[in-house]
Amino acid sequence: MYQVTFSEQAMRELNHLDQLTQLEVVEPISSVRSEDLAHPREPLGRFNRAGKTFYRLRARDHRFYFEVQGEILHVNYILHRNSLEDFLLRNKLPVSEQQLVEQDSKFWKYLESITK
Repeated sequence: MYQVTFSEQAMRELNHLDQLTQLEVVEPISSVRSEDLAHPREPLGRFNRAGKTFYRLRARDHRFYFEVQGEILHVNYILHRNSLEDFLLRNKLPVSEQQLVEQDSKFWKYLESITK
């Protein structure tokens, strides 16, 4: 079982939710096993960015973007499906979400800027 940590952006997103919704949204990420990461299937996906492996996990109306750091799953971003950030991620280029995230460094720079 992994320990889950959250970036400031991810915590802000979680704090906007009521407690019951927080528990429902966090449950899927807290249940991720090493077997799931080795062979990701929907709602879990894997992609590479700048030589690092990242994962995307859908949980209700949110998407967790995280990386594995030893025995820790560090959630970099939580995006709501109806948010501007999620819209940009899904609609910036006419390619799949995975390809978009891997190829569009401007989007990642934008996401990194909202965590500051």
